[in-house]
Parts: sequence; structure tokens; C-alpha cells
Amino acid sequence: MKKIMAGAALVAAAGLVFSSCAKPPDETASGSASGSASAFKACMVSDQGGFDDKSFNQSGYEGLQKAGSELGVQVKTAESKDAKDFSPNLAAMKDEKCGLTVTVGYMLAEATKAAAEASPDSHFAIVDDSSITADNVKPLVFKTSDAAFLAGYVAAGYSKSGIVATFGGVNIPTVSIFMDGFVDGVAQYNADNGKSVKVLGWDKDKQDGSFSGDFDDQTKGKNVTKGFIEQGADVVMPVAGPVGLGAAAAAKEAGDVAIVWVDSDGYETSPEYKDLFLTSVMKEIGQAVYDTVKDAAAGNYSADPYIGTLANGGVGIAPYHDFDSKIDSALKSQVEQLQTKIASGELKVTSPSDPK
Repeated sequence: MKKIMAGAALVAAAGLVFSSCAKPPDETASGSASGSASAFKACMVSDQGGFDDKSFNQSGYEGLQKAGSELGVQVKTAESKDAKDFSPNLAAMKDEKCGLTVTVGYMLAEATKAAAEASPDSHFAIVDDSSITADNVKPLVFKTSDAAFLAGYVAAGYSKSGIVATFGGVNIPTVSIFMDGFVDGVAQYNADNGKSVKVLGWDKDKQDGSFSGDFDDQTKGKNVTKGFIEQGADVVMPVAGPVGLGAAAAAKEAGDVAIVWVDSDGYETSPEYKDLFLTSVMKEIGQAVYDTVKDAAAGNYSADPYIGTLANGGVGIAPYHDFDSKIDSALKSQVEQLQTKIASGELKVTSPSDPK
């Protein structure tokens, strides 16, 4: 199968943790790139999952670290353990006079908007949110419904029980967009092949389904997944950051359940569960962050939204890795044809949460 996006995660240096009552932000010395870039400060504030979430925070962090090593910019980070850390962490970035501050995640939208309004001459970028209309905030958003559609198709074709499932951490647009695409991909598989694979955990029409309630408690993810397995599901897609590792633990215990990971290639980021990952729905968050830092450091910052799609390589599905020999060649061919149709616009995948 043609690989849409690079699957291997970049190796990230360990960052110090910042909190409003403790240490200052972590700083990484500039690399070996041009001297003009070495004075530029590229900063990042994480969502509460932290930079080692094996998901979107980590992907963004790796893109920032790449900018530090390849462009020679100074890198500063502030890791949020709770939503109450967002504003203090952003205030710390202001004090550091960052040339660009990237906030990672929809949950930081309110704090980012406030910080941008308070510092109109400062530049910001936010991952997974397009709600802020400002000349100094650049949205980095992704049409993950397209890639999740492909993953749903693969999951339906691979399933032996005829039952697959998905759940989220919290019912927010950046989560439900995955679930919408997944459900539609299963529906397309059924229509194309005269099958009736069932999806547990999400009703697209009602925009409601199963959620763990947060992005931290892996036990909740494990319990939700056990419930799906008890109902016969043999493929599960958690859209819940680190909570998804609880789903992987439940699948490992079951012994005959596969996982579809999201945001990054789970095979690379969570090798302890690599034999469970059927595929992953990936967002090139790291590359989007890197490119945004590069432009800002060169004096070419723009608040125009970046929208990652199948067509521009901003989203995609990971290789099948250990499952490659277990997936029928006809199914692989169907998926390749579908990705071509989606990328060209011949096939439209839609979600109420698609970036505008």
C-alpha cells in the first residue's frame, strides 16, 4: 500500500516541565543552522496530555525540536498538566519574548485567543482549532475525516466478527471528526461489498456516542474497550490520546483484537503494542509546526490557515506493518483506489467537524 505520510516519529529530546509555580520554561540550545535563525525563539505550550502522550502533543513537540536542530532556532516549551496551566504557561512565553508561540490542541483555544489579544504584536499558531479570527493566530488544522474513512474501510474489511468500534476522550470536534470518517468508511465498505459490518460507539447522525470523559485515565479506556470486546468487536479505534493505551491493553489481554491508532503511527510511537496496530490515522502535526516555525523565523509569518488533507499529505494512514500479510490484496487495492478518489475530489468525505 502506498504510504501517504512518513510513519517514523522523530526522536525528541526530553523537555523540562514548567508550571506556574515552579521552573521556567525548558530551553533547547540552537542547532547548527544559520546564525540569523539562532536569535529566533520558537515556543510551545502543550495540552494537558503532555509532550510524551504518544499522540498530538508529542507530534507537535517533535516538529518543534526538529526546527531547533535543523533551523538553529531557540526552542522553549511549557508542559500543561491541567487546563489551569494554559494561561500561566502562555504568560511565561510572553515573558520570554517568543518569536512564535504554538499551542497544541483545541482545548487551548480560549487561552490562546486571550493571549493573542493581549499581545497583538506577537505571533501564535494553534493546532486543531480554527475558531480564532486574528491576524496574529495561525490555525493548523487537519481534515482527518478523509484518512479515518480509509481506516474504517480497512477495519471493516479486516474484521472477522463483523463488529468494529470507536470511542473518544471528550466529544469535541477534533475527536468526533475521526469517528465520523471511520463510521462512513465502514458504511462504504458495506455498500461496496454487500456486507453489514456494525460500528459500536458512535452515531454520526446524532453526533453522540461513547467517551471516556478525559484524555488521561487509561483505565477508563481499558474499560470502554472491554465493553466493546464483550459485544464482539475485534477492531477498536480510540480517539483519546494516552487513554487509547488503555484500549491497547484491553486488546492485548483479549488476544484477538486489533487497534487503529490516531494522530501518529502507533507502531512507531508505542512499540510495546506494535503487534496490535492494524493501521493509524495520522496527522502531520510535526511537519506543520516545523514549516510554520521556518516561515516565522524567516520573517514570512502568515495567519492564513494550514489545512492538512490527503491531497497535500497533511493526513493519511500508516502502513499495515505486521498486519500487511493478514490483509487481503483486494482490500488493499480498494483502499488505494479510494484514497486516490478522495485526494482528487471525486469522492467527498464530510463531517460536521471538518475544518473550514
